Amino acid sequence: RLIKRDKVDFMTGIVFSNVMLAVGAPTFQSKTFYVSANAGPSQYAGEQCNPYFFSASYQNDNLHEAVGKTVADKGFKRVALLAPNYPAGKDALAGFKRFYKGEIALESYTPLNQLDYGAEIAKMRAAKPDAVYIFLPGGLGINFIKQFVGSGLSKDMTLFGPGFSADEDVIRAVGAPMLGMFNSSLWAHDLDNAANKRFVADFQKEYGRLPTLYAAQGYDAARLIDGAVRDVKGRLDDKAAVRKALEAARFESVRGPFRFNTNHFPIQDYYLRVVTQDAQGRVTNRTLGTVFRNHADAYVGACKMPAA
Repeated sequence: RLIKRDKVDFMTGIVFSNVMLAVGAPTFQSKTFYVSANAGPSQYAGEQCNPYFFSASYQNDNLHEAVGKTVADKGFKRVALLAPNYPAGKDALAGFKRFYKGEIALESYTPLNQLDYGAEIAKMRAAKPDAVYIFLPGGLGINFIKQFVGSGLSKDMTLFGPGFSADEDVIRAVGAPMLGMFNSSLWAHDLDNAANKRFVADFQKEYGRLPTLYAAQGYDAARLIDGAVRDVKGRLDDKAAVRKALEAARFESVRGPFRFNTNHFPIQDYYLRVVTQDAQGRVTNRTLGTVFRNHADAYVGACKMPAA
């Protein structure tokens, strides 16, 4: 409907990579640009890269690579891994294992609609890892973290996750049990740049809460599209010019300087955050440092970008 009836010039908004992979083919065939504010499947970063796909977020593996490196650097020897059984879940654990070379004590993939993790927690108790890494976005993560802390395992195992599993919406739902959880992100509300400070202040004024990583990515996706439209002076029928304008990424990102690799995925920094209590008494994320600088995805070498 969006392509055939509404004849949109851009599409965005898909969260899950399995949906993105299904939507991609008809979108690209119609020569409609898709600017992803979240899903970054490995297929589109590598052999299936496409001139009409741009990721304004990340490649699926990247946040997990950052945690894998962090867990290795902190000296954890045995790790349990947990993710949903769908493309982004597979990308997640592949990314973690790319940088973590210690022992994988347990690796579990669960259904996307699973909310009871009693069986997985029992397996973790038996496996006795010293760290646990989860990729469980949204309600999945909320339920797991509550059950994990409630089981007492958090006393013996350090919990790690990507930014989505420890984002501000998850923290609001879980509260104090989140304290001490480490997570990786390409953005944080305390990043010290003018665009980010303005975005965070405006978001809090409008919604009365801190923005999430999803909000930051959506904001940047909109700013990227806006910048491209301005660059071509609204001449959106000139697809080649629009592509060049998107590739140039002339917009002020909340992450700081922003640039695309040749596969239309970002080259960017990734940060380590920890859930803590701030000076206002809020349970929230605090940035600890930079894990990767100017980090590119692992699949770009397989991308032979076709002409538009």
